[in-house]
Amino acid sequence: MVKYRNRLEIIADVLAVAKGGAGKTQIMYGANLSYMLLTRYLADVMDMGLVRTEGENTYTLTEKGAEFLQEFHGYRADRREVEKQLSEVKDKKMMLETRFLTAEDER
Repeated sequence: MVKYRNRLEIIADVLAVAKGGAGKTQIMYGANLSYMLLTRYLADVMDMGLVRTEGENTYTLTEKGAEFLQEFHGYRADRREVEKQLSEVKDKKMMLETRFLTAEDER
């Protein structure tokens, strides 16, 4: 099953690649974006003050960008934990329905 990234995940990927300084091509391949999406997201993160240019073609994180990336990693860890718990709850529900709510002759 293919999992699509949401906007926050794409921005985090762009910032992760630009963390140490990177050109457009590095960011495009590192964040797995088409050139069209790269230009859109680079413009967005520049406008938001998360990335700045150094020299002619090098992009690097601002302090705000580094803070976003750190907060995003915490969010992602929390989200994974909640998704894991939700999966466990769904499994328990299924077990209860299967074990106790099926007709006697179906068991």
